[in-house]
Amino acid sequence: MWKRLIISLLVMIGFLTVLAIVFDRWISWKTAPYIYEEVQLLPHREVGVVLGTAKYYRIGVINQFYRYRMQGALNAYNSGKVSYLLLSGDNAQKNYNEPRTMRRDLIKAGVAPADIVLDYAGFRTLDSIVRTHKVFDTNDFIIITQRFHCERALFIALHMGIQAQCYATPSPKNLLSVRVRETFARLATFTDLYIFKREPRFLGPTIPIPTVHIIPSDAQGYPAVSPEQLVELENELAAEKQKNH
Repeated sequence: MWKRLIISLLVMIGFLTVLAIVFDRWISWKTAPYIYEEVQLLPHREVGVVLGTAKYYRIGVINQFYRYRMQGALNAYNSGKVSYLLLSGDNAQKNYNEPRTMRRDLIKAGVAPADIVLDYAGFRTLDSIVRTHKVFDTNDFIIITQRFHCERALFIALHMGIQAQCYATPSPKNLLSVRVRETFARLATFTDLYIFKREPRFLGPTIPIPTVHIIPSDAQGYPAVSPEQLVELENELAAEKQKNH
């Protein structure tokens, strides 16, 4: 009996592994026409969406994926391929804020603060892509991340009917463990899209990106805020204005 159960388990694991590999290759093939590795060939779009990741590993060493994404964002911005950078990442904990960290580093590198928009609710790739479309009212944009991540992000965009391209930044050389994890992440993405039909954890009112920059400069330390913060800020300003009158 135990032998039969073990064989059945091994067969199931083998099937899922083969399925994950086949699906992985299919996503790579399907999204290849929308990926650019040379900034000169990148089409111009108003918005470049930088997908967040931690700046440092737990041991305090700089995360090369982060460094290459920041360089890619600078390349796209400085070459005029994008006008705004939407920094989308995780802000689930007070001491961990991907969008704010990216913003600080990009401003130090010369990006104008008025050209940066922060999305604090980019908890997953699906959240970042769908929120860019539904919350920030952008349907044709450039995604900026590593190629393997480009493929998954573009697959989500294509499934949702969103037009997007991706600027593939370089990857660190040691990619084996990352690629194995990515293969199964794509299988999870398939279940999210086709079985569970998941939506972003948070949405919010639709606020086109140019509108974000109308906020008075003294309202906060920077003009780029999340949609939720923008609504709160507008309500506060309206209440203050009414009080003064």
